[in-house]
Parts: sequence; structure tokens; C-alpha cells
Amino acid sequence: MKHIVLTGGGTAGHVTPNIALIPRLKELGYDISYIGSTNGIEKKLIEEMGIPYYGIASGKLRRYFDLKNFSDPFKVLKGFGQARKLLKDLKPDVVFSKGGFVTVPVVVAAKSRKIPAIIHESDMTPGLANKLAIPSAVKVCCNFPETAKLLPDNKAVLTGTPIRQELLTGNKLKGLNFCGFTSNKPVMMVIGGSLGAAAVNDNIRKILPELLKDFQIVHLCGKDKLDKSLQGTAGYVQFEYIKQELADLFAMSDIVVSRAGANAICELLALQKPNLLIPLSANASRGDQILNARSFEKQGYSMVLEEEEITDEKLLDTIHKLYDNRAAFTETMKKANSIDSITKITGLIEDCIKA
Repeated sequence: MKHIVLTGGGTAGHVTPNIALIPRLKELGYDISYIGSTNGIEKKLIEEMGIPYYGIASGKLRRYFDLKNFSDPFKVLKGFGQARKLLKDLKPDVVFSKGGFVTVPVVVAAKSRKIPAIIHESDMTPGLANKLAIPSAVKVCCNFPETAKLLPDNKAVLTGTPIRQELLTGNKLKGLNFCGFTSNKPVMMVIGGSLGAAAVNDNIRKILPELLKDFQIVHLCGKDKLDKSLQGTAGYVQFEYIKQELADLFAMSDIVVSRAGANAICELLALQKPNLLIPLSANASRGDQILNARSFEKQGYSMVLEEEEITDEKLLDTIHKLYDNRAAFTETMKKANSIDSITKITGLIEDCIKA
């Protein structure tokens, strides 16, 4: 039987594309194992699917000064040793990596064991973990045409990002019932990201009384980010994280306010949901979400507000403008050249095994 090891972790964005590939890989007859961090978000998500999960030590490589910079390289080395031993025991035919720091030792260990590894970069510019892994990979899948220019010619493949197919089968009425909403008032969905996004959450909550005059709001605010004082507010429901009902919540939403992580925006595009993107500030990241957001804005799929330019009035105005122009955004997204990412990526995986 063909055997694949999937790896990726740290945030849901480094796991969900792997989850999207799993049903197709099973159809193709693959035995699947997963290597992630010992206690990252990926562990719970993958174990719930009944996939064998193996945790390894994972250090973060930072571009800024932090005392952990002295200890984390040892964690990476430990992770490399653990990954090498796991790959020897599991004997996979191929490794597929979705990024995140836990994947660096896995991809490097795969090369040392002569196992082909394919990596996927969702963002416009490769993150540090993927930059370190690229020399050990046989192919690098990317999401934006602009990214291919930053990658080695013989490795870059434009594949788009795999989307969980169940997201496309939501039921609007089920979503409304789940939230206790009516069908005669527009619904706005707010997504703060898997780890929550304080800036998005706080800014939306500041103008909540004004927003509730025109919208019903479902707010996915991230782990430990619920605001207890708002429980029971008519027309407003909040959840830390939603899994099963997510497709229904998307189906009932007229507009979406979201961070600009690559996986999140690709899901919005696939679902043709008019959206306002509030990218993670360049002060708190390497600025990849800003690049993602501006690319989508340029293509006419999204409106963008950067954190630094948000005021209560501006945010409210932009949300209303998005709602008023929602049909134009949906129309543009319908015309997008979509790639069947799942078929394209599983095709690359099959080619690696035949090679």
C-alpha cells in the first residue's frame, strides 16, 4: 500500500489544507500518517479524523531577539532526530508539508532518508520555515502566481490551495437555525483566525450596537476570546471555533470580515463571499497577510482595511459599502480562474511515487 506522511502545524492554516487532501488521498489508496508538534492545534484536529499522529519537538525560529532563540535551535535538532527515526519506522513513499516550524526537521529528515518531500506555500512570499525547507524539497506548490518568481524554477508549481470540499455544501437555513437568526435581516460573519485576532475582535465589538441595527452577526473569535459581557445580545452569537457547522454558517452569511491568512481568503474566494480583509499588522508579523490582502483587493475579490487605519467610523462605513456592493464582488469572484488544487497536488504526489 502507498504510504504518505503529512506534516504541518502551529495554526489551523497549516493544517486545514492537509485535512482537505485526506479524503482524496484515501480514495487513491494511501495509508496516511501525520507528524506535528507535541501539543499544537493540529494534534486534536488530526486525531479526531482517526489518522495516526506523531508529535515531535518543535522550536520557533524568530527574526527578532528573544531568549528562546538560544534554546529553540536545540529543539529543532531534537525534532530532526525524532523525525528521522519516525520516517525510518513508518517508511513512507512521500512526505507532504504544509509549513509551520514543526515541518522543517521533517522535510530535512525526509531528504536524509531519500524520501521525496513536496511542500506547499500559501502566502505570497515564502515564510521562514518554508525557506529553510525548500532546498530539501522536490517540488514547491504555491498559491499566487507572483510566488513562483521567488522559487527555484525547477521546483515551483502553481497549484492554488486545497479547500475542504464540505465547505461548499452548507445549508443556509441550518445556519440560521443554529444561530437563532431570522431570515429577514442580513448576516455578517466575523472570523478572527484560529488563534483569535484581538484587533479584529475589539474593533468589531466597539461598533457592535451600530452594526446590530443593520446586521445579525456570527463571530468566530478564537480560543479564549469570548466576551462574556456580550452573551445573550440579540442578533449576536460568538464561538471560539466552529468545525461541523462552519459550512452552514458560510452559507447563511451575506458578507464576511476576516483576517487575510492565505487559506482563509482562498476559502472566501471559493465560496464567493464578499469580504473585508483586515490583515495582521506588519508590526506583529512579516507582513504576508498585507501582501495577500492587497493581491485580492487588486483582483477585485476583497475590500481591505489595515489595522493602523481603522477608526470606528471608517470600519462602519467600509462594512456598509461592502454590503451595498456585494453583488459586484460576487460577480468578479465567479469569473476567477480556479485551479482544482486537490487534483493538482495529489497528481504531484502520485508522480513522486512513480519517479
